[in-house]
Amino acid sequence: MSAGTTVLRAARWVDIEAGIVRSPAVIVVRDGLIESVNPPETPAEATVVDLGDSTLLPGLMDMELNLLIGGPDNPTGLPNPMHGVQDDPVYRTLRGTVNARETLMAGFTTVRNLGLMVKTGGYLLDVDLGRAIEQGWFPGPRIVSAGHAITPTGGHLDPTMFQKLAPHIMPMSVQEGMADGVPAVQAATRYQIKYGAGVIKISASGGVMSHSTAPGTQQYSDAELAAIVDEAHRAGIKVAAHAHGDAGIRACIRAGVDCIEHGSLASDDTVQMMVDHGTFLVPTSYLSEGLDTSKAPPALRRKAAEVFPKARRMLGKAIEAGVRIACGTDAPAVPHGQNAKELWALVDRGMTPMQALRAATVTSAELIDADDRGRLAPGLLADIIAVPGDPSRDINVLEQVRFVMKDGIVHKNEPVA
Repeated sequence: MSAGTTVLRAARWVDIEAGIVRSPAVIVVRDGLIESVNPPETPAEATVVDLGDSTLLPGLMDMELNLLIGGPDNPTGLPNPMHGVQDDPVYRTLRGTVNARETLMAGFTTVRNLGLMVKTGGYLLDVDLGRAIEQGWFPGPRIVSAGHAITPTGGHLDPTMFQKLAPHIMPMSVQEGMADGVPAVQAATRYQIKYGAGVIKISASGGVMSHSTAPGTQQYSDAELAAIVDEAHRAGIKVAAHAHGDAGIRACIRAGVDCIEHGSLASDDTVQMMVDHGTFLVPTSYLSEGLDTSKAPPALRRKAAEVFPKARRMLGKAIEAGVRIACGTDAPAVPHGQNAKELWALVDRGMTPMQALRAATVTSAELIDADDRGRLAPGLLADIIAVPGDPSRDINVLEQVRFVMKDGIVHKNEPVA
């Protein structure tokens, strides 16, 4: 269905700002924007879509995924480390088109693609993927692209560390994010920004599912972190940092990093530090239930068994403390299309369903400085989804998205049973 004038009717709609579900729902969409909500009259010439006993919500947002890995030939669990040496940029991008469609059909209309380092010859594939979606070549969410993640040699996001590769098997360039020392990290940051990155992703601590240093280890020096943040912020670009360890998280906050990804081992004092500095947290918490580690090497399984319980406890404390928490899955570690499971995890760790919905809409929009989405209100983008039941009572209904509209265009419309 093409964009034009459409009237959506449903039993309910979620007023994110007020934190309540209202009835009934009548939303007028014209030329890709929400024109009115529950107006006294609706345009006679409009196409009417009656969604029955369902609830309308703003399109959801996933602030931590990678559309260029996982997907059709590896639908569950860990990314295939051999993709780094087997896939050329064209094949990798084609994989991204499939994953993008899967993500949109799950009700996620905006994402941040926080790339791993991949061998592309310096091409920012996620930037091009986002451009193609924006031009309507195929369906997918809006993408805020990081290009290549920036990591030190041997860091968590060094692709040779996901599977212990011998020297010279997959040499990486500064343009592809491998950067050691202040001049190199400045050059890597400038390169990503030059070719279209809308966010900079860095590896600030060890990881769980890689053969790098221990998860708690700070990997970039304070000087390197400060140099990356300075370069990005002068260009008006935010910085997201992969950081599990307490020391790495604190170093990132001191350097002015805008968002911590994971934050698993943050101490109580560091959680308060995030609150005091207004630092966002994208906890990717469903990983502790959803990541299939059964085929991972024993050393990585042991790390996961140690870190994930601590990460769950940390998130409960962060929620209670009032950290600005946005929704992110780390897909494909959680399979593409199952993104809504992260909202279940947020509720399990202590959020109310409405707080989880806010994390996946308003707070995520604030994280990417997007004031044109995240709510159902006149003048905003017509990114609207529908689910059966009431998500403020049962967050799990978000896994049953039956209707997806993006930019006023209907991409999915399945009857509600």
